[in-house]
Amino acid sequence: MAHVAEWKKEEVSELKGLIDSYDVVGIVDLLNIPAKQLQEMRKSLLGKAVIRMSKKNLIDLALEDCNSDKNDITDLSDYMDGQVAIIATEMNPFRLYKILEDSKTAAPAKPGSIAVDDIVIPEGDTGFEPGPFLGELQQVGIPAKIDKGKIVVSKETVLVKAGEEVSAKVASTLSRMDINPMEVGIDLKAVYEDGAIYTSDVLAIDEEETIAKVQDAFTKAFNISVYAAIPTEETISAIISNAYTKAFNVAMESAYATSETSEPLIGLAQAKMLALANLVADTEGALDDELAEKLSNAAAATVAVVEEDETVDEVEEEEEEENAEEEAAMGLGALFG
Repeated sequence: MAHVAEWKKEEVSELKGLIDSYDVVGIVDLLNIPAKQLQEMRKSLLGKAVIRMSKKNLIDLALEDCNSDKNDITDLSDYMDGQVAIIATEMNPFRLYKILEDSKTAAPAKPGSIAVDDIVIPEGDTGFEPGPFLGELQQVGIPAKIDKGKIVVSKETVLVKAGEEVSAKVASTLSRMDINPMEVGIDLKAVYEDGAIYTSDVLAIDEEETIAKVQDAFTKAFNISVYAAIPTEETISAIISNAYTKAFNVAMESAYATSETSEPLIGLAQAKMLALANLVADTEGALDDELAEKLSNAAAATVAVVEEDETVDEVEEEEEEENAEEEAAMGLGALFG
């Protein structure tokens, strides 16, 4: 840089210092951002990120000087389009991208600007009285008519397709309709972190979809861990609970008595005994007095439970009727003061 102006050397040195000071370095495009909005965006990034505008060739030189410490950072040079600036931060690249995207604001279309997305004119009332504006709408290709004393768009229309240029007439019409189809903001082109370059299409993730996928992956991994009996901090409790349940079921099926299964086994055996006794109860002499008494007591207990349930239902019905009568009385009271 022997024959380079001193201010350029200083600029490259400052850019290099900025790049060396941060782990995450990106290239942004500031084209078409009004000065006032740019200042507001800078303020919103205060303490989070630093933006430094400079000439492309000077940024290239600074990236080359930093390449020995930050491998392949010179690849950022491939993404320097528009009004280039460096953005440096310690934030995660995905978080940085989201913050910059969220800071973008709607803006009117200017003649010659390129539509990022389809510019759609909705069907319905435009709010304009009948007049020359009707012809203006029709001239740019918007189906419009007079309806009930207002100019209305008769059908939703794609006025400008994504990637097409906005003409002066279309820009004027959109402005009069108060439609702002463009976005103004800091456009993050690419970010460098730990030897990797992340472009905007990689950084533009759907948060809800990503969270749902992570949750689904966690659930599947959890189930595999439990069923394969691979203990982890998250699954050990479920594995032990699952093992206990299976052991308990095996013990019950094989009538193996333990401190946990003895009582339910006896209860199950008694239930089977009473069920069998009930089948032969009508046969004379089939049951001894003790077994007959137990069967009678079981039947009486069943009847008592049924009667109790019926009583509860009746009480609930009476309470509902009383509540209905009270509500009706309150309604009449309110009606007649």
